[in-house]
Amino acid sequence: MKLLKSVSLLLLSSMSLHPLQSWSQGFLKAQDTKIVNQKGENVLLRGIGLGGWMLQEGYMLRVNGQGQQHKIRAGIESIIGREKTQEFYDAWLDNHTTKADIDSMRAWGFNSVRLPMHFNLYTLPSDKEPVAGQNTWLEKGFVLTDSLLSWCKANQMYLILDLHAAPGGQGNDLNISDRDGTKPSLWQNEADRLKTIALWRKLAERYAKEPYIGAYDILNEPNYGFEDPDNDKNGLKEQNNVLLKQLMQDITKAIREVDDRHIIIIEGNGWGNNYNGILPPWDKNMVLSFHKYWNLNDARSIQHFLDFRQRYHIPVWLGETGENSNVWFTEAIRLFEKNNIGWSWWPLKKLGANNPLEIKSNEKYMRVIDYISGKAAAPSADIAYEGLMQVARDANINRNILHRDVIDAMIRQPFSSKTLPFKANAINNKAEIKAVDYDLGALRAAYFDTDTANYRTTNPKWVGGNSGRVYRNDGVDIKADAKETDSYYVTDIATGEWMQYTVSVLQKGKYNIAIIAAPGKTPGKLAISIEGKPVGKVTVIPAKEQKDGAWQTYTLRNIPVRNGRQTVRLSAETGGFDLKAIRFEKSPIP
Repeated sequence: MKLLKSVSLLLLSSMSLHPLQSWSQGFLKAQDTKIVNQKGENVLLRGIGLGGWMLQEGYMLRVNGQGQQHKIRAGIESIIGREKTQEFYDAWLDNHTTKADIDSMRAWGFNSVRLPMHFNLYTLPSDKEPVAGQNTWLEKGFVLTDSLLSWCKANQMYLILDLHAAPGGQGNDLNISDRDGTKPSLWQNEADRLKTIALWRKLAERYAKEPYIGAYDILNEPNYGFEDPDNDKNGLKEQNNVLLKQLMQDITKAIREVDDRHIIIIEGNGWGNNYNGILPPWDKNMVLSFHKYWNLNDARSIQHFLDFRQRYHIPVWLGETGENSNVWFTEAIRLFEKNNIGWSWWPLKKLGANNPLEIKSNEKYMRVIDYISGKAAAPSADIAYEGLMQVARDANINRNILHRDVIDAMIRQPFSSKTLPFKANAINNKAEIKAVDYDLGALRAAYFDTDTANYRTTNPKWVGGNSGRVYRNDGVDIKADAKETDSYYVTDIATGEWMQYTVSVLQKGKYNIAIIAAPGKTPGKLAISIEGKPVGKVTVIPAKEQKDGAWQTYTLRNIPVRNGRQTVRLSAETGGFDLKAIRFEKSPIP
């Protein structure tokens, strides 16, 4: 994917966006089963969480294993020292999320932002307070939040504050909250609970009069076994959730002492989904949140939350989801919006391709990560510093890789079966179309793939999707060509799969159409059609003494092609091969 050179390229998208029901119109509030604005109009929140900005989870940085932020930071400090480590983190915070990110989200069609907050940007840890039991407030977190709020206000977007890392850590999934497992958790330390309550009171006091603050998401993904901590570490089987409910009630009370207007969002145990013992709601302006990952997108998967909504007359909001294929994204959004459930995706960007923006890695940075992951020795301080500062600069949207296919799958495809060209694909006597540049569009509209998404929590065997995890995020399997820079190809092509390409032919006539493919262990067969009319087939077999996996050219000759825009479809009648490109070359006139 081409590295973007300016923010304007992000904003000027050719996508036909599904219109939003409403931009910001005063304070949001819970009204029976709906979230409404100040005019009483239903508001369907469409947003993204800024995961990785204030709180780095290891996988977002390509750290293997237990990648809590404090461990990553300690690993960096051990190479380059404390002062330069602070320089890296300052640069990361400055670059990762800027006004241009929020401007772009607004242009793409989102109307809200979820801010995952790390408490340590707002206050000291309990065990580092100069006076035990008191709270030292740090300006850094509040200033960052103020800036983000101003960018949201400029775009008439709602900002939802989410306490993602609470003092002490709210669960046994340590990465999520940057928890230090050698210390007492939030649930084992009263000082941490009191600090959490005080932090929310401070935030509510500061933002009580801000209508563009959409809600307070008071505790992200609690996952802790209170009754059976040894056998139910993440609270999935918890029946009463006494400590969790009490803390959320205490936070609510503290907020309401200074702010009676903003929505309070609650999350259950077990990563936000176990509400045993928690309901009914204790506040009239409350929203129930759930999180959804890697399961089927059917009515059954959300039915218990719909039941809660009707039984307790409380709105439901999908606070976090994503980390899957475009097919899964489109399915999920259709399901949510059919049931009037707003949503917030996860995340906007990371070092990975299945989100709207991708942060580029670099070789020197990966040497640091390999050391932190226990895979290699530490690089020199100079090399580590260069790699880290480069990735911090590359976190800026001006340097991000834009994944138009992900945005299209979230904003347009849930509501349209129309396809759009991924590239211009102009054919003027001679042209090459990359196999990976098939049309933008939903499954069975722009392409068909037999293995399209990861549904592992429904069935551990259903772990499919894009096996290459590069370039695009559809079910089509794409890999990087190790022999060429910024070159990709379609792999793992199965029988029955197909891809469609919209082309613009500037010179009509007869063309030789060449398919660049790499045979597998057995012969494959590829059928080519133009505007739905078959024009020929090629059999993908190795040449004599040709090694499997080497690129070969298979040509159909003298195929009549008319002027203008039209679609070309490549269909695998027998799979088992890789595909790199289609070449059009006008046949010589006899």
